Amino acid sequence: MTSKTLRNFVFALHRYLGLAIGLIAIVIGLTGSILVFHTEISDFQRHHKIGTIVPQGQLLSVETIMNAVKPIYANQPDAVLQAFYLSPKLNEPANVVYATKANDWIENYVNPYTGAVLSNTLNPDLVESFFKQVYKLHYALLAGDIGVKLVGIIGLLMCILTITGVVLWPGWRKLISGFKIKWNAHPKRINFDIHKVVGIVAVVFLLFTFFTGFCWNLYEFSEPMIRAITFSPSKTEPVSQPIALQSPLPLTKQLKTAQAALPGAKLQTIYFPSKPENTLSMRYKFPQEAGDYGNSYVYLDQYSGKVLRVDNGLEQSLGDRVLNSFGPLHYGTFGGLLTRIFYVFVGLTPTVLFVTGFVMYHYRHRIKMTAKDSIYTTSIR
Repeated sequence: MTSKTLRNFVFALHRYLGLAIGLIAIVIGLTGSILVFHTEISDFQRHHKIGTIVPQGQLLSVETIMNAVKPIYANQPDAVLQAFYLSPKLNEPANVVYATKANDWIENYVNPYTGAVLSNTLNPDLVESFFKQVYKLHYALLAGDIGVKLVGIIGLLMCILTITGVVLWPGWRKLISGFKIKWNAHPKRINFDIHKVVGIVAVVFLLFTFFTGFCWNLYEFSEPMIRAITFSPSKTEPVSQPIALQSPLPLTKQLKTAQAALPGAKLQTIYFPSKPENTLSMRYKFPQEAGDYGNSYVYLDQYSGKVLRVDNGLEQSLGDRVLNSFGPLHYGTFGGLLTRIFYVFVGLTPTVLFVTGFVMYHYRHRIKMTAKDSIYTTSIR
């Protein structure tokens, strides 16, 4: 295969792949832009409702905080405890999450010093409902498990589309021309220049977001692949062993066992089991760990209290470090406020690239049709 033939193949792949998945990529990109500052907007909304918490001595115990929420769901037998979040900030509320048949994620904010329930999302307001739908549209196109898989596939195809765009970038022949837009040229040329410049400027970040999205949505495929590539040991999924006529152990005892497994780390999150065979898992953070919540975990058998697995965030394999880097790379938090602002514009690039790409395709198609009409007219004369 000659270099010209190969380039023509790459060009055709880039063009038709872009036309095929462009509209879905636009939806994913635009919703991603909206979600960049979702946390800040939600926090502002919550502070407007409940105000700022003033630290008052020691934090209440986890069980005391959770018991404050229980009465709310006393008449809802389908309510299930999902998770408990303890904010790394001293002036933020604790969050006790429940699920019901009608709502799979109800957040209950509690003052961790007094035990007062400050607010919950049993009846979410318009802002909360909006972001919830945007999030579902972003990662699953509002189509459940099928949508999750589809978005994962689109993420992989977008990576291929981005790489082919890099191969075709004219800046490889002359660097300056690759970053130049001739604003006084014909609209066709301006359109092409915008496409090439926007694409190359955002290329790395597009790869970050779409590759991590692909890996998350198709985790059962990507996780073993990454561990194999990085020569990192695979981790067996811990499982609880139900004991006849025995209920799960009290949380207080489980917390002591988990803390002993990671001395010096601070509890951040508890994930409660939804099935008898599921484990009780807890997330911790060491002072040396980056990020708000850390990457240290303890998995316990919910019946015997046995420690089934410990993931120490300070002793991660290469595969673990790669997998744990997905969050900052996908959300743009690795560079602070500046990268997050830039990620808003990264989310807009699929729209710009699709529109400019479609215009280029239209021009090319129109020229071909005009040429065919000319040949046909000449032949019948």
